[in-house]
Amino acid sequence: MKVFLFLILLAFDGAIAQPFASWNSNTLTLNNGIVQRVIQLPSPEGNFLTTSYKPVVGEFKYFLPENTDFQFESNGIIYSGKSNWSLTRVKSISDSLQGNGAAVTLLSSDKKIELTLKYLMYPNLPVIRKSLVVKNLGSEASSLESVDVEKLNVINYWASTFSWIYSDYGRRKSIGPYEGNKQDALMIVHNMDWEAGMVIGNEASGVLKRTALFWDGPEITTGLTHKDARFPFRKWIKPQESFETPQVFTMVYNNRKNPEEILSSAVPDYVRKHMGIRLSVLDEKPTFVYNTWNPFEKNIDEKLVMELAKAAADAGMKEFVIDDGWQDSYGDWGIDYQKFPNGLKPVFDYIKSLGMKPGLWVSVGSASSKSNVFKQHPEWFARDKNGNFANLHIDQAVDEIRSACYSTGWKDYIKGVLLKLAVDYGLEYLKLDFAVVSSAYVFNVENSGCYSTEHSGHKDHHESMYANYERMWELFDELHATKPKLFIDCTFETMGGLQMIDYAMLKHAEGNWLSNFDGDKGEKTDLRVRNMAWWRSPAIPATALVIGNPQMQDKGWEMHIKSLAGALPIMLGDPRQLSPNDLKKYRAYADWLQAMQTKHDFMSFRQDLPGFGEPMEGSWDGFQRINSDTSSGGIVGIFKQGSNENIRRVSVQMLDPTANYRILSAPEGKEIDQMTGKDLEGKGFQVKLDNRYDGKLFEIVKIL
Repeated sequence: MKVFLFLILLAFDGAIAQPFASWNSNTLTLNNGIVQRVIQLPSPEGNFLTTSYKPVVGEFKYFLPENTDFQFESNGIIYSGKSNWSLTRVKSISDSLQGNGAAVTLLSSDKKIELTLKYLMYPNLPVIRKSLVVKNLGSEASSLESVDVEKLNVINYWASTFSWIYSDYGRRKSIGPYEGNKQDALMIVHNMDWEAGMVIGNEASGVLKRTALFWDGPEITTGLTHKDARFPFRKWIKPQESFETPQVFTMVYNNRKNPEEILSSAVPDYVRKHMGIRLSVLDEKPTFVYNTWNPFEKNIDEKLVMELAKAAADAGMKEFVIDDGWQDSYGDWGIDYQKFPNGLKPVFDYIKSLGMKPGLWVSVGSASSKSNVFKQHPEWFARDKNGNFANLHIDQAVDEIRSACYSTGWKDYIKGVLLKLAVDYGLEYLKLDFAVVSSAYVFNVENSGCYSTEHSGHKDHHESMYANYERMWELFDELHATKPKLFIDCTFETMGGLQMIDYAMLKHAEGNWLSNFDGDKGEKTDLRVRNMAWWRSPAIPATALVIGNPQMQDKGWEMHIKSLAGALPIMLGDPRQLSPNDLKKYRAYADWLQAMQTKHDFMSFRQDLPGFGEPMEGSWDGFQRINSDTSSGGIVGIFKQGSNENIRRVSVQMLDPTANYRILSAPEGKEIDQMTGKDLEGKGFQVKLDNRYDGKLFEIVKIL
């Protein structure tokens, strides 16, 4: 039987990428030399089932010989791979990120749905990325709900009983069943006996993502929240129109004793190279940021900000962000001329004259009830279930906040505000804050989305949540179109959950203000910083983790810098309180961080350090940020958190085994040792920390 192959011309390592999909009238095969998936096609009518999904080499026992593949509900009717479909066409597809694969278009037996399933694979990685395109062939709008983009059926007993489930960014281990939620952008299922497992990544937005492992039976599903969820997904599709779901990705693997290996290798490689995240296209990544929020909060003015800017520049800060308190109101975003009598332009010009990039805080979806925009356009604002104006952010009446609905003219309005600020002041950093879909602090699920029936962008409350996320992402994309170098910090408050960050955000914003660790609590603050960085990475790029609020003048501030070097280094506080000698030390660290970025691009990487686990009291912890693409080296951080041990050996991976490397202490650059990459991984180097709470940074650099 004739096999129709497609050829996509993609430059990869100087060669022509080979096609990853082939098919005949009965079968679609996806194979990139690492993993293979075989799908039964309707011929001409019948089921659409994954019959095999496994690594190309070796055994893989998880899945049944017939897998449902997908499932969703439309107007109360359940459609899945086990429904009756007729095959319309199969065609080759590709993306701009070296992916290629196939799209299969099916027609439902009731002729109400045209469904296209898109599968993409990438070079040298065990990844299959998938989405569904649902077209409404009816004459009236149809509701799309309970979408499982992937639905794979596992063998009974052995898979569900003896598998470990790694949830919460792949960091929390349990045994099933488990229903994932907003914090589960990535999960892992691992069977220690089989030395095999599966990574499940979900690129849906915020509170609308769902991944379930053995929850409704012996199956693995991932996609959008179901209609009985706390935050249900719903999309109304107009007649003859289509809706494409967010993508999900899966990785099957075998011959691995430790699932953390793939978490520090294939996962970040895929995210960095092929997902299309904003950090990967940003030429200059921030390396040392100052923010005014803590301890000053809204109590800022021109004199204070300019004094802080001078001190921060003396300390070597590269970015300077003015937080809340500069504006005349939430919503109008005019300048408070009582605080800044000359406006903000002279302040930002001064910041730039000191060699720093300026930034500004704005609430991206809120307005005061006293603001002009609220008075003039009340129709732009979200309503609660009782028809009153909603405050999605917090129960307390903070400046009588009114939450905007992005399914209205608000999106274009706030775009104009932000572009004017960015262009007029040459901003290179925007911290965009406060709730847009759901609250990080209010746990009443009814206090979410918008219940208005008069907003054109959504038909009902459930649809409003998806619509508001998507319109906000559009806003971010349009800001980047005008200001390509703009670093957007989309905070966890805007994402809608405590310390939440995910892949949807990473494709439209560069960073996420992830926490507010207030107070001079010494080693407790540093532990929380390192724990948060470990918890979210390497599933999430470390540079996207903006961890506040360590202050510059805290006692033991050097440990703040060392701990934050594992994420995005950001400091708050009052740099005016620092002595000249402390400012000199700060600059040494700042210059070292910048030099490491220039030499190694370390801000694009972070891996787990072998033998060092989750940061916790009574132990040692650490991280490595080695450039695994070039093997030039990078940085390593080692920390002692109340341990009784004073000496540990540190092994470093991702290096060229045949090359020689220097190990240098930071920031002074004193040579500690020289070793080959092979010995650095196999034997490691010795670190001695005498103080009960202590840490050190090192550079690992290839000798050319």
